[in-house]
Amino acid sequence: MSHYAVEIDLDHRNTSHVQVLDLAESAASAGEGKRVLDVGCWTGEVGRILTERGCTVTGIEIDPEAAGLAEKVLEKVIIADLDATPLTEIVEPGSFEVVIFADVLEHLVDPRAALEQARELLAPGGRVVISIPNVTHGSVRLALLQGRWQTTDTGLLDRTHIKFYSREGLLALFAEAGYAVEELRGTTADPLNVEVSVDPRQLPEVAVEWVRQQPDALVYQFQLSARPLAEGEVAPAPPELVQAAPADEVRLRDEHTRQFEEVTRSRLATRDHILGIQASANSAQARVGTLSKQLREAREVNRRRRERIERLRGKVAGLEADLTYANRHPVRNFGRRVVRRLRRAAQS
Repeated sequence: MSHYAVEIDLDHRNTSHVQVLDLAESAASAGEGKRVLDVGCWTGEVGRILTERGCTVTGIEIDPEAAGLAEKVLEKVIIADLDATPLTEIVEPGSFEVVIFADVLEHLVDPRAALEQARELLAPGGRVVISIPNVTHGSVRLALLQGRWQTTDTGLLDRTHIKFYSREGLLALFAEAGYAVEELRGTTADPLNVEVSVDPRQLPEVAVEWVRQQPDALVYQFQLSARPLAEGEVAPAPPELVQAAPADEVRLRDEHTRQFEEVTRSRLATRDHILGIQASANSAQARVGTLSKQLREAREVNRRRRERIERLRGKVAGLEADLTYANRHPVRNFGRRVVRRLRRAAQS
């Protein structure tokens, strides 16, 4: 029982419990006297803080020993197994402004059914608040690259987990259960700084840092607040995820980072070299195009010159023929010249 016990440090916002408390307090109908149902309340630590802040908290817990401790700090604790008994048979419908499932849904055989039942428990304007592990966290991705799936007592690969969710799968679950997600948050942690067993020496040199840079790879757990959809309402687009701690604050800078940066610089240098070669090739191709055009124009000029030469050769041949004829018939030519001169004289 003790392996799930937690001490909530309210100054450490990068924890799912603090985010759940914040979402529960900021939910609709927030304020003094808000009625809260903490499903899977364990020893009642979340409910205790909410009680101190003016809420009335009822807990549901499957473990009798944990429930006995929770009874000391909550108004009421009910021992029940949600896989055996629907929520609507455990508590009165319409009784709560907030229903909390903090690290609970992944332990249930049918999380969708539990969420659908929770809709019936909400008073008008009520909200469901949950936290759930992110199965696409970088540590799980790296472990799978090594062929590892080693369960643990707690954490992302808790051996009692039945369901596993990515962001996409979690949002689909709530849409199918009839909810509109209003706030989506995520606590963050580096893939090499959590409980999942990873041996980075067995991975390619850039694998760790590459995984760190993938979407949601540093999101350790999701937290969200959702309201029931109205009759006939289509689920709106989900909100952007807000990280409890920026990725740069939790991401480690180590030898994997340096290797990745060196490989990246080398690849960028190679890319720039290739781009330079491509630019030179494009310039040469453009020059070839210009020269080809000039060659075509020169050929056209030469063609016209050859045609002119051929015409001149024809004229020269004609003159040579006339000269030959004149040389062969000088008298006839002389008589013709006399006649032409007489005619010109007569005309003048």
